[in-house]
Amino acid sequence: MIETPQNVKSPHQPEIDRNVKISVRNLYKVFGDQPEAMIEFVRSGISKTELLEKYHHVLGLNDINIDMMDGEITVIMGLSGSGKSTLIRHLNRLIEPTAGEVILDGEDVLKLTETELREVRRKRMSMVFQKFALFPHRTVSENAALSLEVRGDDLGEQQSEAQYWLDRLGLSGFEDSYPYQLSGGMQQRVGIARALCAHSEVMLLDEAFSALDPIIRSQMQDLLLELQRELNKTIVFITHDLDEALKLADHLVILKDGYVIQQGEPQQILLHPSDPYIEQFVSDINRARVLRVRSVMKAYDGEVRPDAIMIDPDITLEQVIESVNGDTSKHFVVAQDDNPIGVLSMHEIMIAMVPRRASLDGLDP
Repeated sequence: MIETPQNVKSPHQPEIDRNVKISVRNLYKVFGDQPEAMIEFVRSGISKTELLEKYHHVLGLNDINIDMMDGEITVIMGLSGSGKSTLIRHLNRLIEPTAGEVILDGEDVLKLTETELREVRRKRMSMVFQKFALFPHRTVSENAALSLEVRGDDLGEQQSEAQYWLDRLGLSGFEDSYPYQLSGGMQQRVGIARALCAHSEVMLLDEAFSALDPIIRSQMQDLLLELQRELNKTIVFITHDLDEALKLADHLVILKDGYVIQQGEPQQILLHPSDPYIEQFVSDINRARVLRVRSVMKAYDGEVRPDAIMIDPDITLEQVIESVNGDTSKHFVVAQDDNPIGVLSMHEIMIAMVPRRASLDGLDP
C-alpha cells in the first residue's frame, strides 16, 4: 500500500531492527588542520561552502545516522562530492572520523586497536574498488586468493578456494592470465572473487561497476543480485547512478553535501520524494520499469472482482501493462503463495507512473 506522509520516516532517522549489522551514529568528518575545532560550527548549522570560505576546512560528513541490516544491500548514492566514498571508507577505518560511532555487531570499530582493526579487515570486511586494485604482477588466481595468503592459509586451500569463485564468476580458463590480459568487466570479477574468497560477513563496494560499459555493468549488477540471493551478505554499495541504486538496494541512502537527505525503501523514496533535490533525481526515471506492484497496490479487503487477474507483488508495472497489452479496463488481485494480499487497477497504475512533488506528496490524486 502507498504510505501516507505521516508514515514516511524522517530522512535522518534510520530504522531500528534487532538484525542491524552496522550502525553509523552521529558521524562527522571535517578535513583540515583543526577538524575538532570545526565540529561546533558544523553542529551550529554552518554550511559546507561557508566552512570552506571562512575557515578553510572541508565538510565531508555531517551527522550521519544509518542502520545497515544483516543480509541486505544498503546502497549509498549521491553526486560527486556528496560524501558517499568518504562514508564507506569510515566503515573499515580507511578514513578516521572527526566524531561519531561505527558499530559492527555491537562493537565500535573506531575504538579498535590496530591489531583488532587488521583482523576486521582481513576476516569480517572485504572491499571492492572502482579501479579494480589488482596486482599486475600476480595471476588471476593469485589475485583472487590474496586475502587467504595474507591470512596464512595453506597454498592448496588458497588455490582451491580461488578456483571455486573464479568458476562461479565465469572466469574458468583465465586462472593463469594476468590482469592486463582481461577486459574491464573480467578484472572487476576478479576483484569480487577476491572479496568472496575472504568469506567476510560484510562486502564494501565503492562504485565497483562505474568504470564498466553499460551492458557489462548491467550484467555485473545481475551477477551481484544472484550471488546475494545465495550468500545473504551484508553489502554496502556506493553509486552515483539512481537506476543502479533502485535495482540493487534493499535500503537506499541519498547524500548531498555530506548529509543524508532521505533514506528508506527505494520504492517509497521514488513514490514519496521528501526534498526537491530528490525530485530531481527521480524525475527522469522510467517509473513503470522500476515500480513494483507491492508498492502501489491497495490492501486486500476480502473482496475480489470476478474478472480480476492474479499477479505477483514483485513484478514491475511495466510487466503488468505488457501482460494486458495496455488494456486500461483491467483489474488485478495481488497474491503471494496463492493468498490475496492486495488489489490493483490499471487506473491506479497510470496514477503511480506520474511523478509527485514533495510539496504535494500524500494528496489524493
